[in-house]
Amino acid sequence: MRVSMTSEAARPGRVNEDFTGAVPGAAVLVDGAGIPGTEAVCRHGVAWYAGLLGGSLLGLLSRGPEHSLAALLAEAVDRVTDAHRDTCDVGAPTAPSAAVAVVRTAAGYVDHLVLGDAFLVVDVPGGDPAVVSDPREEAVCRPYRSALATLPEGGDAYRRVLGEMRANRNRRGGFWVAKDDPRAADEAVTGSRPLSEVTGVALLSNGAARIVDPFGLADWPEVLATLASRGPQDIVRRVRQAEARRAVRADDATVAYCTGLGGA
Repeated sequence: MRVSMTSEAARPGRVNEDFTGAVPGAAVLVDGAGIPGTEAVCRHGVAWYAGLLGGSLLGLLSRGPEHSLAALLAEAVDRVTDAHRDTCDVGAPTAPSAAVAVVRTAAGYVDHLVLGDAFLVVDVPGGDPAVVSDPREEAVCRPYRSALATLPEGGDAYRRVLGEMRANRNRRGGFWVAKDDPRAADEAVTGSRPLSEVTGVALLSNGAARIVDPFGLADWPEVLATLASRGPQDIVRRVRQAEARRAVRADDATVAYCTGLGGA
């Protein structure tokens, strides 16, 4: 499996809170999430959390296919939580968290996992791509985000609504992300396909997936075509241009594109 990737902070001088990496036969994307007040409960920060979670998961992926991706993610979450449990309030609603996307080839299959608002797009020979996502966060957070759009960023009301939205994390009826509880991994969207039925897989952070929704610059087949012809950097470039034209606050944007699979 060949992997090309790019990751860009929302703006120059800002810390990139995304992570992506690959090992033979697997790739990982972590989209870190933090809100105002994170620094008060975790001295390490979101970028540290995303990087350590992604690195831990990459190391665990060297294990055989008898270990499910959900089990490996649960162990990675547990390891990262242990790494700052004694210094930080890991259970606080404002503590760092992350969305995760993973792809692995093993034993003739392509396995995938998505937790949170990351995206994974499977290029299927002769058919429409299979888009793997977890719709729960968008459904739960939509009314809160509408309210946030009307409030001055950083104000007391903004912080209150943001805190209420994040209180829905990792609870029944809410949405699920990697944070401090390894049991959240059991809520991930997972699946598997024979290698012969896959020509490529794209992993995108929520910031990079803006090219499809909400910007509507491309559909998923066009995204895969762009990745094959121009690479991940072109996706991020087009997203940045759209953010600037629409005066939309930029987000970290990360793409990993995996090719050389069984159906290629």
